[in-house]
Amino acid sequence: MSKPPSSSPNWLRRLAVAAVVLAALGWGVSYTLRPVVLVATAVLAEAVKTVPGTVEVKAEFAGELKSEVGGRVSASTLDVGQRVFQGDVLVQIDTGDIDLEIERIKNEITAAKRKVELGSLLRAEELNAKDTLTNLERQTKLGAYPEAELEKQRRLFQQLVQRRELDEVNTRLSLENNENSLRSKERERSKMIIVAPSDGIVTSVAARVGDLIGSNSPIATIISVGRIVEAKISEEKFADIKLGQKASVRFLTFGANQYNAVISKILPSADAATQRYTVFLDISLPEDRELKPGLTGEVSIIIAKRANAVVVPRRALVGEYLYVVEGGRLALRKVVKGYEGLNEVEIVSGLQAGEQVVVEQQDRFREGERVRTQVLPN
Repeated sequence: MSKPPSSSPNWLRRLAVAAVVLAALGWGVSYTLRPVVLVATAVLAEAVKTVPGTVEVKAEFAGELKSEVGGRVSASTLDVGQRVFQGDVLVQIDTGDIDLEIERIKNEITAAKRKVELGSLLRAEELNAKDTLTNLERQTKLGAYPEAELEKQRRLFQQLVQRRELDEVNTRLSLENNENSLRSKERERSKMIIVAPSDGIVTSVAARVGDLIGSNSPIATIISVGRIVEAKISEEKFADIKLGQKASVRFLTFGANQYNAVISKILPSADAATQRYTVFLDISLPEDRELKPGLTGEVSIIIAKRANAVVVPRRALVGEYLYVVEGGRLALRKVVKGYEGLNEVEIVSGLQAGEQVVVEQQDRFREGERVRTQVLPN
């Protein structure tokens, strides 16, 4: 009679399966409890050497609108935020008093012109005196009139001619003075119409209709619609800057977006207070972006490039070190930096392409710690 099969092998198999399941559960729980690190993969790419700086957007000009003459504002189209164009009439100062003065001068000019046409009142007296002198000259030739008396009459006649000429000169001078006064008053009147000196936007208004203003008083502030982008570069970095160099600009208002730019101007002297140099940038923006005065950000001016370099995000660096994920553990490595850009840095030694580096919250981790990884999205 045969023996029943032993149950030991089944029991051992069940025990082994249970052990595997428990081990898997334990590993899963352990893995789940590991902290998650955000990592980026070191890649082979073009490394750029850049000079950093800060940028600020400014209006091409901002100036006060003033009146050269005083008076009372009789009309104004000024309003804060208003777009104005060169030559637009913005303010009218009351011209009532000067209109009366211009009318008076015009009347005086008309009278002076008539006097010039008629000539001096002494002209008739001069003609009579000339006839008398001619008659005396005939009598002197006949011996009927003394030569000495004739000379006296000649001198008196010459004095009369000079008086007549002087009178006519004064009449013409009076006409010219009145004409000059008219031109001056008309020029003054034209200054009472205040126009926009250039295209711009009104940012403040200091005088309204009915206000009495003095000469050279501010009426409004206007900023141009044109914008300039100024970059400030430190003294030790300025030597590498040249016209035409390309740059990458990031504005705080526009988040992480970067925009291409080119150096268009370089000021040769540093700011006395900060010892920083100023360069101007021509920047390319999409149509939906508008530069407004006061926007700030940072610039990275490209001065050299190197192909096939090992590149990682700059934020992965902690001084001269990187946290590298090796087999699920963190290894702290000292590396040698190469070219540095606005967002990326070249690693010359200490890291290979394809390795993963921690890019956030490095202060929360320690070397040798087991971690789970989450890859930084592109």
